[in-house]
Amino acid sequence: MNMVKVCDSTVRKLSNGKDLALSFKEKLEVAKLLDKLCVDVIELDEIRNAKVDSLLVKSVVTAVKNSTVAVPVALGNDPEQTALALFEADSFRLQVVAPGSSVRMEYVYHKKPAAILEMVKSTVEACRKHTPDVELIIDDATRGDAAVISDLVNTAIDAGASTITFSDDAGEMLPEEFAAFLEDRLKADPRLSDVAWGVSCSDELSMADACVIAALCHGAGEIKASAYPVNTASLENVCRVIAGKGESFGARTKVATSSMKRTISQINRFCVSSGDAKTTFGFTSTVESVDDRLTSHDSKEAVVQVASKLGYNLNEEDEQKVYEAFMKLASKKESVSTKELDAIIATAAMQVPAKYTLEDYITNTGNSITAMAHVKLRTKEEDLEGISLGDGPIDAAFLAIEQITGRHYELDDFQIKAVTEGKEAAAETIVKLRANGKVYSGRGLSTDIIGASVRAYLNAVNKVIYEEDE
Repeated sequence: MNMVKVCDSTVRKLSNGKDLALSFKEKLEVAKLLDKLCVDVIELDEIRNAKVDSLLVKSVVTAVKNSTVAVPVALGNDPEQTALALFEADSFRLQVVAPGSSVRMEYVYHKKPAAILEMVKSTVEACRKHTPDVELIIDDATRGDAAVISDLVNTAIDAGASTITFSDDAGEMLPEEFAAFLEDRLKADPRLSDVAWGVSCSDELSMADACVIAALCHGAGEIKASAYPVNTASLENVCRVIAGKGESFGARTKVATSSMKRTISQINRFCVSSGDAKTTFGFTSTVESVDDRLTSHDSKEAVVQVASKLGYNLNEEDEQKVYEAFMKLASKKESVSTKELDAIIATAAMQVPAKYTLEDYITNTGNSITAMAHVKLRTKEEDLEGISLGDGPIDAAFLAIEQITGRHYELDDFQIKAVTEGKEAAAETIVKLRANGKVYSGRGLSTDIIGASVRAYLNAVNKVIYEEDE
């Protein structure tokens, strides 16, 4: 019985989508859910922005316990930065993507086959210095010249690749045609028996699932699929076929099919809410990513480490301020939660001169009208006003502030809690924004929830702008 590795492409495919792109936090939560599902490999997108993308990779590596994290290295690039971001992973994979067809080689890479082969050799060898798990993905392999594909396979194996993946990007093959392509490859490249080989299929003709099963019937050791429909094989469909009929073609996986429906439903909710949040802030999916609790016995280093897991990058001065404020609270309580640490950081750290101050705000909402907010801010003795519609009064107010400042930042978290009791209870809000690979938090306190939220958001915005201007 062949133990098939299942590689999920959800996070990578939804990293830079035009219609749907996951936020930093959503990528992290989706990766954690895939890890619980016990997929063998979780694919992330390549590191383009050294600060932002490296932080995501490091965060996923910290959160993932069961799966291997895979990150592509662009052909001809040095994998040092990528390997450094993956350093703390229990196991990680470096992927090298190479064009298999002459169209891709000449019109995308502007290279001849000989130059591509040399780049594959050098890139795989460089990756092999950091990990034994190196994968060559041959893009558009089904439309490539057979001799060139064989050269790519042999060059990668000679350089140390442990996995070869044939990618059918066109997605125009029927299962029988794809099976015939694989049969030809196995005959032409007998060295494939020395490594793991797998497939990735486009779903242009809604045949990806069937093509993947056809590949498994011919001995594929790894398949690429996705928990969310992104023009590739369906993780749920393929794994259910393997669970139900795998014995007939000698394949099985370690994916937890018993909890698959529930887990994929959770993943889809993240993806759908991300698509809905293109023009709104989407406050519905606040998920606590870190469950560390601290006590008065914890050291400054332990507090800073938890703050780092929450996404904060504090300087020495702020570390000391946060620790002192933490100790004051911890001395009065049995333990301090991460949400309370958020509030401490928002209050004590990164306090900067406010570029924008809140003058007035008016909101209008109801069950039969779209929420509207009119916000007036002051900066350098000048009053600026913004008016916006939104999905609720808080969303509308935040969008009005964006309109005034001309800047948009990813909303990482939004928390509201009552700090007093009764009809005139005061509300405390914490807003966390993510910008340039860092998290900035703001705190607001008011008997008016909307007012507290606007003040918290503006507080966080001022911190980001201050650092950007500096």
